Amino acid sequence: MTIAFRYYQGIATPRNCEEAVYYYQRVAQKAIEWWDSGPPGGHYLQKHTFRLADDHGGVYGEGASASSSGANGMRQKQSLDSAKELGDIVEYLELLAKKGNLPETISLGKIYYEGSRNLPRNIPKAREYFLRVARQYWDRDSKVRSGGPPYLEKFAGRAAGHLGNMALRGEVGPQDLPQALKWFKLGVACGDANSQNGLGFMYLNGYGVKEDRTKAQKYFKAAAGQDFPLAQVNYAKMLIEINEMDRAKRYLELAARHGNVEAFYYLAEISNAAEAKDRSCSIAAAYYKIVAERIEPPQSPMAWANKAYENGDIKSALVGYMMAAEQGYESAQANVAYLLDERRSAFPVKSLLSKSTLQTAEQKEKSERDQELALTYWTRSAKQANVDSLVKMGDYYLSGIGTEPDPVKAASCYSAAAEHQASAQALWNLGWMHENGVGVSQDFHLAKRYYDQAFETNPEAYLPVTLSLLKLRVRSAWNTVTHGGIKGIGPDPKKKRVSFREFLKNWYEAAAAAEAEAVLDDEAANAQLPGEDYGYEEGFDEDIAESVVILALAAAVAALVYYRQWRQQQGNRRREEEQRVAGQQQQQQQQQQQQQQPQPQQQQEELPRLGIWDDPQMPGWGMPH
Repeated sequence: MTIAFRYYQGIATPRNCEEAVYYYQRVAQKAIEWWDSGPPGGHYLQKHTFRLADDHGGVYGEGASASSSGANGMRQKQSLDSAKELGDIVEYLELLAKKGNLPETISLGKIYYEGSRNLPRNIPKAREYFLRVARQYWDRDSKVRSGGPPYLEKFAGRAAGHLGNMALRGEVGPQDLPQALKWFKLGVACGDANSQNGLGFMYLNGYGVKEDRTKAQKYFKAAAGQDFPLAQVNYAKMLIEINEMDRAKRYLELAARHGNVEAFYYLAEISNAAEAKDRSCSIAAAYYKIVAERIEPPQSPMAWANKAYENGDIKSALVGYMMAAEQGYESAQANVAYLLDERRSAFPVKSLLSKSTLQTAEQKEKSERDQELALTYWTRSAKQANVDSLVKMGDYYLSGIGTEPDPVKAASCYSAAAEHQASAQALWNLGWMHENGVGVSQDFHLAKRYYDQAFETNPEAYLPVTLSLLKLRVRSAWNTVTHGGIKGIGPDPKKKRVSFREFLKNWYEAAAAAEAEAVLDDEAANAQLPGEDYGYEEGFDEDIAESVVILALAAAVAALVYYRQWRQQQGNRRREEEQRVAGQQQQQQQQQQQQQQPQPQQQQEELPRLGIWDDPQMPGWGMPH
């Protein structure tokens, strides 16, 4: 893996995609062989690739780091691997499960079955929760009980799928194929995709039943139609056997969206095939790398490095992380840099001591080497899309840590991290650099824009952004008074007035987008069962209910607005009618009064003739025409 990564990134050698694919393919093949040598469905894959900084809210702390703010912060809170209050969460779910809440009972079973970094797997307890749900729907003779809620069937099907997998894999004792067949058939009757895939797997391999590839394909296709990743992979493998590569690739890509490691392997094989018309070396290398890193036990030292760190053995942990970092693990590279970093705090004691006379020359030399090494690993981590590491690179170049000061490179790092407003810290740093003309042109207008974007990216940056803008406005005003040559702050753009109808439309679109993002985050956060990397939408019914409520509220608001406008129009019409009737009555009264009054005799008086037509000086013009 180390050689493959060096060819892949061009470290101490020119980049060579073909060499990288060659070595990554060898590692991926051995990793898949090890994974497939386990129980049906493959070995359970426990994740050990964690960043140490994430336990403290990221490199810059909670809220200031890109990993703990914005959408990343929401994902981190939903992840059980980084949840600080996992014990409280489990206790709360257990309380709801005791009250008979089915979603919480299923969730507890999955949590104990999958385990996490902070909660070891507990198969017997997971089985207990799954059985609790199944027994509410079926009796001991596998007959459906009457009188249950309408949604019980769906949750019972899920529980049956999990129980079938446990029996098939032999996780609660010896492998029990009849019991697995029983649970899978019960789950299939409820339309459960996990059970459909499990039954298809048994027919494909002849586990407890007569081998029947036609039935296996039917069940795989049915489960794949429900977006079940493992079934999509199994169905794609059968399509590959009959050389339907295009259809197989589509199903593999669908499964890869859920992180299925087997899907990545077959996609890499297809992309690397010499006879493929759309062969892509870069895609094949990326997929092989994912497979090699996801299947950790055969080659990764991350597990014992984490253990050493938890036991307080920092030196051993550092050695383990450096070994994994050389293999290409981004989290290990970030961990090495984090452990060597002397500027984790706003008041870096180690860094201050290194500049004082309290350290010997040997200690100062060691500290400088550590900082050079830290910069190296921050750089490698940043090249693998770690935004916080990219900001750290900028800090090192700006302050001259581990290298010569280079504000221009620092600005480039901040600009790259600030793309798509990924890091509020990087945006604030760019604002400061434009305000002071460090590494970039001094421009108060651009500085204000970056400060504003920092607040838009992370509202928790309100205080530093407000203080920076206050100082910036004072400097800009002084620059204007003294006729300085720095571009000042321009007038704020006028905000467009939004009508009530536009407000409702924007609100509904934002709510729909937030709902869609929440669903995607939930799917991504759901940990996967061993050998079946899928994510059930546990809150499907709840999501539909929330959508219905939102639509009902929007309809109610629209109805109220329509009713209010209708009432106003009716009132205006009523007032106009009353005014018209009053005017007619007044006109009739005036006519009656005129008829009752005597008519005076009209005296014909000769009116003076005016105008040029009666001018006596103009003969003939006074004649009437």
